[in-house]
Amino acid sequence: MTSVGVVVLTMGSRPEELRRGLESMLAQKDVELDIVCVGNGWDPVDLPAGVRPVFLPENLGACGGRNAGAAAVTGDVLFFFDDDAWLTDPDFVSRAICAFDNWPALGILQPRVHDPLSESDATRWIPRVRKGDPYESSAAFSVWEGALLVRRSTFDAAGGFGDELFYYHEGIELAWRCWDSGDVAWYAGNLEAHHPAAAPTRHDMFYRMHGRNRVWVARRNLPTPLIPVYVGTWTALHLIKSRRDRAGLRPWFDGWKEGWRNDPGPRRPISWRTAGRMALRGRPPVI
Repeated sequence: MTSVGVVVLTMGSRPEELRRGLESMLAQKDVELDIVCVGNGWDPVDLPAGVRPVFLPENLGACGGRNAGAAAVTGDVLFFFDDDAWLTDPDFVSRAICAFDNWPALGILQPRVHDPLSESDATRWIPRVRKGDPYESSAAFSVWEGALLVRRSTFDAAGGFGDELFYYHEGIELAWRCWDSGDVAWYAGNLEAHHPAAAPTRHDMFYRMHGRNRVWVARRNLPTPLIPVYVGTWTALHLIKSRRDRAGLRPWFDGWKEGWRNDPGPRRPISWRTAGRMALRGRPPVI
């Protein structure tokens, strides 16, 4: 049986949601789970039986916290899970593992995300340019990390999440590196995870990290000629999208400038062959 290492990341600020998510994970059937709750700057307490704590005295960000959790669990597949996510299908994990078992090239699997309190699925979590039907599965070139399954070998080949990114856009880097390793990242519209459809702007750091990491993802992962094209495309798109949110432009551009000025960490560009594979799939790494 394929074993699964579950990494639930939390700062301890949502105890009711955390317990809901952990209980939904413990309710999964016909799977072997090794579950840890990673406290990012918080010592996990009052955890259900079957969940081990991992205490990080300092908040290492989403990337560092998930990496610490991945190192603490066993499993052929890793399941990264936010503290406000939850499952209602007790066969969710077993169905996902069947996909990995039946498709050796599958490296990353992102489910469809739904908020039961909302009338529709949050389209920002459908990882394709033309969102279309959220139930339609497709290749993915960016992934949402809040309920994400990754083959351990794919995760190791990618070098895990980039600690330097701290938070935001790390799913782009992981997906690109998955494709660069020869594996496939996939959006599974037939698998459903739940998460509040809250705006990411609720996080204080959102605009700065969004702008900085958009530049850093390019500088860390793209062939040199594609870096200005990718950043230029996304800068133009952000300006268009921000017509109704002018207040966020200044912190976004502060982050954007920081992205060019500061060291993004180790550079590991994808190959031109990978860029071509992505283009043939309809998502060249310039958008």
